[in-house]
Amino acid sequence: MNSLTRQEFLQRTAMAGVALLLSSLESLALDLPQKKIKVAIIGCGSVSNRYLPHLSESPYVDIVSTCDIIYDRAVKQANAFKVPNHYPHIDKLLAGAPFDLMVTLTDMQEHGRLNKQALNAGKHVWSEKPMANTYKEGKALLDFAKARNLRIWGAPAVVNSPQFAFMSKTIQEGTLGKISCAHAHYGHLGPTWSAFFYEKGGGSLPDLGVYNLATLTGLLGPAKSVIAMTSIVTPERVVDNKGKIKVEAEDNAMVVMDHGNGTLSHVQCGFNYFDPYGHEGKGQNNHTISVWGTKGNMGLVGYDWAPFGVDVATSYTEPPARSVEDPGTYVWQPGASVIAESLVTGKEPLIAAEHALHVLEIIEAARASGAGGKKIYLQSKFKWPVV
Repeated sequence: MNSLTRQEFLQRTAMAGVALLLSSLESLALDLPQKKIKVAIIGCGSVSNRYLPHLSESPYVDIVSTCDIIYDRAVKQANAFKVPNHYPHIDKLLAGAPFDLMVTLTDMQEHGRLNKQALNAGKHVWSEKPMANTYKEGKALLDFAKARNLRIWGAPAVVNSPQFAFMSKTIQEGTLGKISCAHAHYGHLGPTWSAFFYEKGGGSLPDLGVYNLATLTGLLGPAKSVIAMTSIVTPERVVDNKGKIKVEAEDNAMVVMDHGNGTLSHVQCGFNYFDPYGHEGKGQNNHTISVWGTKGNMGLVGYDWAPFGVDVATSYTEPPARSVEDPGTYVWQPGASVIAESLVTGKEPLIAAEHALHVLEIIEAARASGAGGKKIYLQSKFKWPVV
C-alpha cells in the first residue's frame, strides 16, 4: 500500500471537494427550469389582474407581450408588470415579438376566433372559459391543434385543488359506497363591469356553471346525457361599458346530468342569487358541492374555485370529519402557469382540453334541452378518473 505525503493528501481532498461541489451544483441546476415559456396575454381587463401576478412569479414563464383592443389597458398592464411589448390588436401581437403560449382573457364571445388565429400562427393556447363558443368549434380547434403538434387547454383549473384530489380519492376508494347523486351551486347578483356576460354567447352557464360542471364530471365521470331548464330572471341590466342593455343569454340555469351506472348530478347557477359572500366568495363556509353514496356523503366547504375543506360523514353516531382545510398553493387562476410548467417539463397536467371540451358540450346541450324540452345525449369523453 503506497503512503501519501501530506501535500498529496491535501491535493486529493481538495479535488474530491471540488467534484462534490460540482455534483451539487449540477443537481441544483437540474431542479431549476432549463428554459422559460414566452407568454403573450390577450385581454387586459379585470381577469388579467389575477393572471399577471401569478404568471410573473412562475419560474417557467417569461411574459413578453400584452394586447387589448382598448390599447390603454395593454399599456397599463405592460408598465405595471414590466412587460416589454404591448399591442392594440391580435394581428399586431402575432406579427410582433415571438412567443410560445397565448393566454386568452378577452370577452368569452371572442375566444374561439382568437384561439384559432393563435393556433394558425403556430402558438400554444391557454384559454379562459370557454375555449370556444360551441362544441363543434371547440372540437375543430382541438383537432387542428393536434394535427399541428400544438396544444390548447381551457379553464377552469378546479381539478388542481387538493380538495378535489381528496374528494376524487374518497370516491375511488369506495368510502362513500356506490355513488347515487351529487349537487353543486354557484351564483351571485351578476357582474356590472361588462355587457358581454349578458349578450348572446355569454350567460351564467359558461361564466359560473362551468366550474361546477368541471368539478362534478371530474369526480363522477363524463356525462352521458343532459336535461335542463334555463331562464332570464332580469330582462334588463345596467352595466358600466354600455349602460342599459337587454339580457339575451340565460341568467338562471338548472342542469341534470346522467353519468351512467345510476349516478345523477345537478348544477344550478345564476346571476340572480343573493349571496352574503359576494362575487369573491370570501368567507364562504357552507357546502357548495355535495356527493351522496350508499355508505356516506361528503361536502366541499367553500366554492370549488376557492375551497376550504371537505366534510365526510360515514357514521350514524359520529359527526362528519373535516379534512384538507388548507388549499395550499391552489388558486383559481393557476391554469396558464401550470401549462407553462408542463410545456417546459413535459409533465402532463391534470387539466385536459378534452375535459374542457366535454363541459362545453354540456353547456350547449343544456341550452338545447331548455329550449326544446328534451334529453340531449352527449358524444364527448375525457380520461377519467382525473385523480
